[in-house]
Amino acid sequence: MATFTFELVSPERVLFSGAVDAVVLPASEGDMTVLAGHAPTMTALKTGFLIITSNPGNGRRVLVRGGFADVNQSGLTVLAERALPEEELTQEILDHEILTAEMHYDATNDPVTKHAAESAVAQLREAKAALNF
Repeated sequence: MATFTFELVSPERVLFSGAVDAVVLPASEGDMTVLAGHAPTMTALKTGFLIITSNPGNGRRVLVRGGFADVNQSGLTVLAERALPEEELTQEILDHEILTAEMHYDATNDPVTKHAAESAVAQLREAKAALNF
């Protein structure tokens, strides 16, 4: 399988930089898989798991909370508002993320912001359930 360059960056650090076979993104319009030769595109990200596949049959999951993905001729770059590798996630961290999203929901009257916060809470609870916390 052909590879392409992928870089995942959060405000705190570069979480991944290298050649990959595929990346599954939690895009705002639905999950999308990026492979080598993908058409150039830019999309917003929602809260969810980004899955990096650098070896066939082996994926690394990273929980992202918002951001953007840019697919171009040189590869894929993800600028995440928040990104936490699966191996660093704990029940306490997820509970804190859920509480923060709930506080954003309670702090606004704007329907678009309220919907985004409500979706983030639901997606974080799904992530918590998927990790059996």
